[in-house]
Amino acid sequence: MKALLVLAILALSGFGIVYAEKGTFVDTVQFIQYLDESTAIEEVKKKNLDIYYSRIPAELIQDTDTQNLQVFYTTGGSFGILVNPAPGEEFNPFSYQKARFALNYLVDRKLIVDELMSGYGVPMTSNYGPYDPDFLSIVSEMEKFHFRYNPELANQMITESMNVAGAKKVDGKWIYNNKPVTVTFFIRNDDPVRKSIGEVISSELEKSGFTVKKDFGDLNKAYVVVYGSNPSDLKWSLYTEGYAGRSAFVKYDPLGLAQMYAPWYSNMPGFNNPQYWNYKNEKIDDITKKIYSSNYTSQQERSELIREATIQGVNESVRIFLAAKIDPFVANKNVDGIINDFGGGITNRFTPINSRTNDSTLKIGVKQIYQGAWNPVRGLADAYSKNIWDNLYDPGMFKNPYSGQNFPVRQNWNVETKGPNGKLDVPSDAINWDPISHKWVKMGPGKKATSKITYDLTWSNWHDGQKMDMNDVLYSVYFTQEWGTTPTENDKTFDPEYTPTASQAAKTLIAIKPIDDNTIEVYVDFWHFDESEIADWGGVWVTMPWETMAAMEQAVIDGKASFSRTDSQIKNQNWLSLIIPRDAQIISQYLQGFSDSNFVHPALADFGNSNDYYQARYQSAISWIKQKNHAVISNGPFYLDSYSPEARTITIKSFDDPTYPYKSGYWEKFEQVNLPQIKSIDIKDKILRGEKLEIPIITQFTTSLYYFVNDASGSEITSGVIPVSDNHATISLDSSITQKMMLGGNDIKVYAISDSVLKPDIYSKSIIAMDSVDNNYTESIIQNKTKSQSDYGIPSIIIGVIIVGVIIYVKKIRKTR
Repeated sequence: MKALLVLAILALSGFGIVYAEKGTFVDTVQFIQYLDESTAIEEVKKKNLDIYYSRIPAELIQDTDTQNLQVFYTTGGSFGILVNPAPGEEFNPFSYQKARFALNYLVDRKLIVDELMSGYGVPMTSNYGPYDPDFLSIVSEMEKFHFRYNPELANQMITESMNVAGAKKVDGKWIYNNKPVTVTFFIRNDDPVRKSIGEVISSELEKSGFTVKKDFGDLNKAYVVVYGSNPSDLKWSLYTEGYAGRSAFVKYDPLGLAQMYAPWYSNMPGFNNPQYWNYKNEKIDDITKKIYSSNYTSQQERSELIREATIQGVNESVRIFLAAKIDPFVANKNVDGIINDFGGGITNRFTPINSRTNDSTLKIGVKQIYQGAWNPVRGLADAYSKNIWDNLYDPGMFKNPYSGQNFPVRQNWNVETKGPNGKLDVPSDAINWDPISHKWVKMGPGKKATSKITYDLTWSNWHDGQKMDMNDVLYSVYFTQEWGTTPTENDKTFDPEYTPTASQAAKTLIAIKPIDDNTIEVYVDFWHFDESEIADWGGVWVTMPWETMAAMEQAVIDGKASFSRTDSQIKNQNWLSLIIPRDAQIISQYLQGFSDSNFVHPALADFGNSNDYYQARYQSAISWIKQKNHAVISNGPFYLDSYSPEARTITIKSFDDPTYPYKSGYWEKFEQVNLPQIKSIDIKDKILRGEKLEIPIITQFTTSLYYFVNDASGSEITSGVIPVSDNHATISLDSSITQKMMLGGNDIKVYAISDSVLKPDIYSKSIIAMDSVDNNYTESIIQNKTKSQSDYGIPSIIIGVIIVGVIIYVKKIRKTR
């Protein structure tokens, strides 16, 4: 009987069956490893590759004939330094905050951008780069640090710190306990820019009196030496860290500050491995948890929390930011439909879905084909895997690539809220998973919540042919609650990376109430001034079928694998990766065990599913793994066809299934964007203090202008926001403001902002303030107005910059770690 059922499942599952309309223009996408950018760019020109998913060094762009190329400029990535603050058996100078903070003045950010990045970047001093929506909230605070290359100040701070520690300087070298003070600098040598950054900073450290030991390696080695070792073992002191842009542009980023500064997020030295020394900072933890869980009552309070967390993180200087990247990416000129997301760049999920060529196969070159584990709990953490995975699943909701605003993809929503201070009633028959009694419990009378979200879910088939249903959602809610609670003794449903993050969501979920086959109500203690953010927080959409998740969960509980890198290191076992045949077979074995024993997961036991339903789910997944040799099953426009380590390729194919809801071409609306522009700005080079100053500005595609006026020390004189009407606006500085200007140089910075496109155009200029008129001076530097962006070539168009002052450094044109 079971054999007949398996045959029926295979007949329905769609393996090899071609359906009508599909959601993509191409049938196949091949991701092919090309380590060398020079080779990759030549292959793109010859159309052996269509797109290259790694930044091209600036000098290659400048020296290459781009006749057959499209060049895209993306922002969102960064370069920085991760500093080890742990004490150890050997002396670690960076266990002292002042020595870490001094590095901000020892590094020459302008040199890094101008010389090492060939102008393709912007100096960066915190988690927020100039193109982040929250940047304007913190820019004034960052200016107060006066971060400039100042080795004299840096050495003064280092000396004070070393004297407190008891070190002495002998013949220009720091000595502690009769031994040179040695710092180990792990330098990424698979990235030419980061290698150069490491060499330059090493030289500065040597000049400051440290003995520097350089250790070179790639991301795989960094996973072991930096992210995988006990910080107190001091196998590393500094690391040339880099982050790719996010997979999507985010308007209200809840996690960035936690990821970069807060120990609770498991991304700071120690990484919450209980066997290691761990960096602790309760203040940053408290602030960033409030930001993450929207524990504020207004947009202003959120901005204040962001400023406070940023100041704390910068002061601690465990993670120091150096430069925001402006990365050139290339595609063959015959490829249409590429979408350049402000956060993810061209490597975002829409590009393969929307790309059009004369061929049915799209070939994308990648720097690395496999760098980290593939699992949806705490894998898929590196940019290389994430860029591919993003095409294999559909999110419930996503971010507009230019505004960061949430929009529905597979879950439409309706929000009711009494927040921030009120409460609404929760139905007595709503349920939640109790991780103590390990069962669903009804709320009963009197339960309250801040917000209610009703989701209308758009189901389709999973890639293995089984239909998505509410059981997938129920299991997902169970998993978050079970694995997102504080561990008890011998608790096996705990992961040192996943649990601290999931707990923030788990404790705000009050209840759920399934209404019908595709509608569910979710009750949360969560509020945001943007209701779409409430919908995003409470979202219940899933990206893998419950039976695959259950098999993974049981494998982890039984000690066969770990969800996270940290847990795998603690237990000395595999970091679970569904794309690897060995791990896929483990999942298949558990699924077969479920099938043989007629297993019903406790999270689904109360919902009346038949044995035939469970058998269909188990057998479809088993058949998929047998055919594909991997266990990656999802619901997106492409499915994972094959991974070939020998050929260094990953192939994905269009999911030609009649249940898939989006036809090819649906996302073409994101191909064009109107960037805000400052077309002209009329501002004198010299002004009289005490006289009113009027600055007329002409803009395009601009809603408002933010402006900041600082004196030569960087201290703010004034700032403000003015609306734009009919493309015109005027900044008015009255006599009391100009009187505050310092004699000599003062800086004005203007940001053109659009409500629908959150990438500002930036203008900066130095103004000389005088007490008397210099008659020999030509009055205005801009008699014919400032050139528009189009007059400055490609980089100005892409990054939205008018370059007149010193804030943006450009010489010519211009996720992972």
